[in-house]
Amino acid sequence: MQNHYNLIYREEEREMIPLCRDQGIGLIPWSPLARGFLAGNRSKDGGQTSRANSDQYAKDMYYGDSDFAVADRLTQVAQARGLPNMRVALAWILSKPGVTAPIIGASKLTHLEDALAALSVKLSEDEIKQLEELYKPHPILGHS
Repeated sequence: MQNHYNLIYREEEREMIPLCRDQGIGLIPWSPLARGFLAGNRSKDGGQTSRANSDQYAKDMYYGDSDFAVADRLTQVAQARGLPNMRVALAWILSKPGVTAPIIGASKLTHLEDALAALSVKLSEDEIKQLEELYKPHPILGHS
């Protein structure tokens, strides 16, 4: 199942992920970094990259107050580990039962290196709780 799933969009946890797990269907989530939002380089006014400043689709999906709260918490957890946000966000999604491989959309070698490095990051239960506790439900997004 190619599902829309990341730290700031977790609506798939309600029905689709439990169904897939029950039926033995693997999950390959798209947008595990929320179109780069979870990289930690976004603000309400834009960001540090061309994509951050021009991606209206991401702004329509991910720029709520609670999304920034989750991204800030991700930054805190990542900094405590001395890791980039991307590695921790991917480590989180890889820790979820049923996820076999996220679709990362790497456009730079460093993206691929961080994705590979995320495979060796094992988050504690406390870190996972910290990452998840600020999540607020979203309307269904990303498919029509």
